[in-house]
Amino acid sequence: MMALGSGIYIAHTVAFRSELRPMAPDHIGSSTSSRQRDLVFIVNPLGANGRTGKEWRKLVPYLRSRLGKDCNICESITSGPCHAIDITREAIREGADAVIAVGGDGTLHEVVNGFFWAGKPVVSQVKESTRSTALGLIPLGTGSDFARTFGWKNDPHEAIERVARGLRSSIDVGVITGDDCDHHYFINVADIHLSAKAGFYASRYKRFGNLCYIIGALQAFIGHQNQDLRIRFNDGPWETCPEVTALCIGNAKYFGGGMKITPNADPFSRNLEVVILQNFKWYDFVLKLHRLYSGTHLSVKNVSDRSVLSIEVEDISGKGGIYIQSDGEHLGFLPKKISVLPAAIEMIL
Repeated sequence: MMALGSGIYIAHTVAFRSELRPMAPDHIGSSTSSRQRDLVFIVNPLGANGRTGKEWRKLVPYLRSRLGKDCNICESITSGPCHAIDITREAIREGADAVIAVGGDGTLHEVVNGFFWAGKPVVSQVKESTRSTALGLIPLGTGSDFARTFGWKNDPHEAIERVARGLRSSIDVGVITGDDCDHHYFINVADIHLSAKAGFYASRYKRFGNLCYIIGALQAFIGHQNQDLRIRFNDGPWETCPEVTALCIGNAKYFGGGMKITPNADPFSRNLEVVILQNFKWYDFVLKLHRLYSGTHLSVKNVSDRSVLSIEVEDISGKGGIYIQSDGEHLGFLPKKISVLPAAIEMIL
């Protein structure tokens, strides 16, 4: 199990077991005061084509000097996909004060999913814990779209100041369920059809930075066809939504490297914003791309939006193959139900 003690620890964790070893003694803080906060920093060293790992190494000395006197710091380096989920669950069970994702939206997405297990929140197994584990973020990834909703820059020093202040607020989380009964969580934006397919392809071109989103969109347009979908809002009656190009469900505002796709979304609202693009052609995206990025597209023809507690989406054709993703992570295909979990996580703001 993860032993959160004094000073800084490095964890190269495998599955649910952490192998922690203390850093050199002159690396800050040996105080074991009960008032100290246990902070777990989960770092994806391969994020942003390796830039995250390099920037993190440069940041560690400042982290030590700023937080070392008041916090017990555990640094955990991920070794592959879904590793951050396991680390997060273990940290919460061990009573960590906060788990801080260091990287982009993909790392944050995994950490958020680590706050849950089998459809329920993970809870501390430490009797002395007086409050729940908070979520933190040091944005160092390719897109860092979630951070844009709060106006946060990719400035790790500003992020560390937020962690140092430790101010918390409860934020909403989205949950996606399907025929397999699995629960998948997202904190930013889930999307269906063309945009999800574009995200699937974009993941192959992360080495090109934000350009990967443009490349992914161009590739997704090849052979793309708008589809009629069956939709049900808030467990109400089913309705047919014809010629859907993309359907986006926002807990926050941005995706795709800065596109303000769900401009009215608010992670404190206890609702999700649904934006539907219908009967779009490739040239519509070329002509209206600037409006999608600026968030002024809701008044465009064939664009609609509404606030919901839940939405269910099915493929009428029955052929399958309608992509869905959340926070840029491919989740398979329809049918799916997306719901809001109000005030599900406390976040350091």
